[in-house]
Amino acid sequence: MASEKIATPPDMEKEPISPEVTGTAPEEVLLHSHDADEAMKAFAGHEGEVMVLDEATSKKLLRKIDRHLMPLLCVIYGLNYLDKTTLSYASVMGLQTDIGLVGSDYQWLGSMFYFGYLAWEYPTNRLLQRLPLAKYSSLCIIMWGLVLCCMAAVKSFSGAVAVRFFLGIFESAVTPGFALFTSQWYTKREQGTRMGIWFSFNGFAQIFGGLVAYGIARGTALHGSTIASWKIIFLVTGLLTAVIGCIFLFVMPDNQLNARWLSKEDRRLAVERVRINQQGIGNKHFKLYQLKEALTDPLPWAFVFYACTADIPNGGISNFFSQLIVSFGYTAEESLLYGTPGGAVEVVTLILCGYLGDRYGHRILISCSGLVISIIGMLLIVALPLSNNGGRLAGYYMTQASATPFVALLSLVATNVAGYTKKTTVAAMYLIAYCIGNIIGPQTFRPKDAPRYKPAEITIIVCWFACIVDLIFIWWYCRNQNKKKAAVRAQPHYRKLDNQEWLDLTDRENPEFVYTL
Repeated sequence: MASEKIATPPDMEKEPISPEVTGTAPEEVLLHSHDADEAMKAFAGHEGEVMVLDEATSKKLLRKIDRHLMPLLCVIYGLNYLDKTTLSYASVMGLQTDIGLVGSDYQWLGSMFYFGYLAWEYPTNRLLQRLPLAKYSSLCIIMWGLVLCCMAAVKSFSGAVAVRFFLGIFESAVTPGFALFTSQWYTKREQGTRMGIWFSFNGFAQIFGGLVAYGIARGTALHGSTIASWKIIFLVTGLLTAVIGCIFLFVMPDNQLNARWLSKEDRRLAVERVRINQQGIGNKHFKLYQLKEALTDPLPWAFVFYACTADIPNGGISNFFSQLIVSFGYTAEESLLYGTPGGAVEVVTLILCGYLGDRYGHRILISCSGLVISIIGMLLIVALPLSNNGGRLAGYYMTQASATPFVALLSLVATNVAGYTKKTTVAAMYLIAYCIGNIIGPQTFRPKDAPRYKPAEITIIVCWFACIVDLIFIWWYCRNQNKKKAAVRAQPHYRKLDNQEWLDLTDRENPEFVYTL
């Protein structure tokens, strides 16, 4: 059972805290105490009461939250990856011949998705902050499914370019939106595992997509079809996405305050359980000082460097993995089937690293293991002779562990960045860099380098080594900031304000904020 104790928290939205009352609070905390988080609404009419959760009640509530949120987040994020990689499946199912792709046209189709993503990433993050989170996300999911269906109707390179651009626009809301959902509902110690689980559905999508594409290719080859097999794959995945998006619209709450599957008491408890995060559940007001802080804080730029550098390999591999497997000596149909174990590697490494990172409190360092495995895999692809198909294919499977640090840092955008304007800005910066890397990536796989693609493979190895150095810097920086904050809290005159967690303070200005390592 939850118990209550008496306190006297002011209504933060109506009564700014004055220095006379709490003169020992840090000046920047007092300065920005007047525009509180949405979480304060959960306690409106309950002034004088502070919810205190016992462990049994918290675990029971967590199970209920997991049951309602995680299935939708997992399925839709899997579709998000599947819809991006349908182009790779279609490339060996007749797409390139049917719409007349020549030279570097296919590389540009792979990159064009990220031009749309790049163009709309910051605006979509502002809309995620300003509009109801679940409703705006639902609209984007439904629209991207319908746009993907349009890919089945293209007859030329220019038409495919237009569809891929708009697909990037609508999918740009998914990753930052899901990171916000995770930070709203889960404590810091729970976020890495949950984010690893829903991101791991990229791997499930790779398994599912490969099997579906193989089934469609074999079925049309044996029994014929009125439309090309590559068009069927776009229609199936697009319509499935639109249907799931409609379900998301009616089931997913914008935050704890309008979750229909929670009682009024449980809504307050759901907010109370994330008090420890020191960042609330959302604030719809744009704050210029938080934007400036995001642009001058070294931590977001370390995130940006990682996202750009790590996604050069990702952009190449995700668009060319089918053709890469063909280059190992397998047929086009076999490449669809043999790509699926790579998804299993991604699933296992993401869930395992997410769980171990949260359990041992070293999310960043444990995630580095995925990059080490991937570097070894790429070295196998580069070093083994073309005749060693099995060894090179095993190397490709090992490269699918490379997502672990990207997901760890994405979870740190949710965990280690506070202040809602700053958080949405840093998420946009991180994903804009992700786009730039994915735009560059396909260009490293040049047709003249086939079948080995050795320049692309060497580029990938160099990028991954640079990423490891960056991850070590992020770990050191967060650890150093924690020591400085501990010193501030240890000062004799320091005092924490009542409900300081709900003041929408940034991670740098809140001495109570502790960075996750």
